[in-house]
Amino acid sequence: MQYKPHKYQRYASEFILKHDASALLLDCGLGKSIITLTVIDELMLDYFDVSKVLVIAPLRVASATWPSEINKWSHLKHLTYSIVVGSEKERQQALKQKAHIYLINRENVDWLINKSGYKFDFDMVVIDEMSSFKSYQSKRVKSLLKVRPYIKRIVGLTGTPSSNGLMDLWAQFRILDFGQRLGRYISHYRNTYFVPDKRNGAIVYSYKPQANAEDRIYQAISDITISMKAKDYLEMPECVMNEVVVSLGDREQKIYNTLKQEMITTVKDVEIDAINAASLSNKLLQMANGTVYDENKVTHTIHDKKLDALEDLIESANGKPVLVSYWFQSDRDRIMKRLDVREIKTSQDITDWNDGKIAVALIHPASAGHGLNLQQGGSTLIWYSLTWSLELYQQTNARLYRQGQQDTVIIHHILTKGTIDFDVMKALKQKDKIQTALMHAVKANLE
Repeated sequence: MQYKPHKYQRYASEFILKHDASALLLDCGLGKSIITLTVIDELMLDYFDVSKVLVIAPLRVASATWPSEINKWSHLKHLTYSIVVGSEKERQQALKQKAHIYLINRENVDWLINKSGYKFDFDMVVIDEMSSFKSYQSKRVKSLLKVRPYIKRIVGLTGTPSSNGLMDLWAQFRILDFGQRLGRYISHYRNTYFVPDKRNGAIVYSYKPQANAEDRIYQAISDITISMKAKDYLEMPECVMNEVVVSLGDREQKIYNTLKQEMITTVKDVEIDAINAASLSNKLLQMANGTVYDENKVTHTIHDKKLDALEDLIESANGKPVLVSYWFQSDRDRIMKRLDVREIKTSQDITDWNDGKIAVALIHPASAGHGLNLQQGGSTLIWYSLTWSLELYQQTNARLYRQGQQDTVIIHHILTKGTIDFDVMKALKQKDKIQTALMHAVKANLE
């Protein structure tokens, strides 16, 4: 296929060419892969500026999406690639193959650098979904920093750079620019832009941004960062967000409230307790959905309110395909027992969905977050259970709300009144405000 770049795609490619280190915050559907591959092709085969490229991406994206893009476009026909995934033996063999581009999943970055025995000789690195390198304590971040001095060019790609707040940015930009813009050490970054929030004496549990921190951070990274929103450059369909609220009965609400207040409750003579705040949050989310796990991982049913609402929403779709997102295994099991659904797991499932062969499909945000194009199969998404992760939330929505979608996208959220569901929705909206401010601050100006 012949590549005819949009104006914004040419702008983004030129931006990468002009900067040895760059961050592209691009919405889903804007073509991060083809933009970057076009640059790689020019740098390798026209300018001879780089000779070996490492692309780090989520597993499915590394093994399927990037190869598909390389094979799709005629101007990339000279590029060769090797997919470094699978067993250790398969990865070793893939590294020995001669190629222009080596594609590896992010979980194997530490293995590649510290355990494979392979001499790191990549002079260009592309990090697809750079936000997965936000934890400065992770092995993948520490490993990449170890070899960063040997990397001549580096590109970070993501649509969700600060899904959990501004603290996420430090590790990502530390990798890109050696800490030139946001500081070489996390302590300096905290002291410069944040103040202690929750603490116990000298022990600080969390930080909050200083009054003018956002503007200062955005200004600091603006010279190597551009952002683009799909709605500004593409013909995007209308997106309707809807909240479907269900209510618990007095008995169920009492069980829920008791656990919330006392961190222990009883369900059908079985004691359910939460050992810490994280455990409590999980169990409250489970209860809002209708079940709860005990200490032996046995599921106990509390109510069917969400299941009833889900059934009503599917029926009201009048035969149109519906995608249902779940979080807990117990939710998946109950939905599959109650309704005629099929979970999307394999490439064949994706094909069948896009061909209109699946009426109701189940999907988990962690497996749907990146690299899946599902817009051909339907335009209705139902969040049966929610996630605290803004990144997974937005990426899952983007499976349907993206370029190529022909119909109005309807995203339903089934929320249980008087429960943690509403806290999650509020948190997602607040996180989105911070991320939207960042994207706006470094927004590309094509003029």
